[in-house]
Order: sequence, then C-alpha cells, then structure tokens
Amino acid sequence: MDVTSFGIDHDRLLRGIYVSRKDTVGNGMLTTFDIRMKEPNREMVMDTSVMHTIEHLMATFLRAHPQWAEKTIYVGPMGCRTGMYVIFKGDLESADVAEILKDCYQYMADFEGEIPAAKSAMCGNYLDHNLAITKIECKKFVEEVLSCLKAENMEYPRQTG
Repeated sequence: MDVTSFGIDHDRLLRGIYVSRKDTVGNGMLTTFDIRMKEPNREMVMDTSVMHTIEHLMATFLRAHPQWAEKTIYVGPMGCRTGMYVIFKGDLESADVAEILKDCYQYMADFEGEIPAAKSAMCGNYLDHNLAITKIECKKFVEEVLSCLKAENMEYPRQTG
C-alpha cells in the first residue's frame, strides 16, 4: 500500500506548503499540494465551519484568478482538519505556488461580506461556516508561515525505520 501521507513523520511535520503527490494524466501532470495550517497532533485542529469557509473562499479566489483559474483542479479539506488540499495542473513545486497561496490566504484574511455560495441551493451544508474565525486562522497562517517560508515548511519530514 502506497499512501504518501502515511510515510510522513507527522510528529515533526510543520505548517507549510508541501507537494503531496504528482500524477500523470494523459500528457500532463497534476500536482497535489498539502497546505498544512496546523502542526499535526500538537495544535488544535480547525473547526469544520472554518475548513468549509476556507474551501469556499479559496476555490472562489483561485478559480477567478487570471493566471491560476485554468490550473486549479480541486480545493478541499483534509480529513484530519489540519489543512487543505489543492490540486493544480502542471509539474509544480512548493516554491512555484507559494506566492499565489500567500495572496489567497491574505484575500481570505481580509475578506468582508457574504461567503460565496453559502446558500441552501448552492451548498450541502450552507449553515456550517464561520468567517470570523476563518479570517483569524488565515491571518495567522500568512504572518507566521507564508510570509517567512523556509525549506522545512516545504519539504516533508519522512519517517525513518
């Protein structure tokens, strides 16, 4: 069984942007990114309402972006509630997406108004959102991680033995 995330040392994993996997599809490549907002097993996980709000705002931002809209395949939450997955077209590395993700998280930190598609006809759980806490989480991630990325925030620590 080859599940990439099971080989990562979650006891040493930091917040950051990681290449989770690369998949060849036809003549192209898809790169899945692990946007880790919380240190696993060391920080409180995010509430589902925050993860849901991030999903709506991130998808809206990326799919409206002039350069990244066509490259954005998927945005969704991690089951462990420590971050998000984003899939982009292309053979990409963490450094390639650092600036767009910083812009995206700043957009979410500054967001005002109605959460996009948070209506019963458009969303399967439209009442499960929390913009206030989402803004706090995104601001913290920008200031503490995305504004000062280092190699250890972009390279998975692997399990040994």
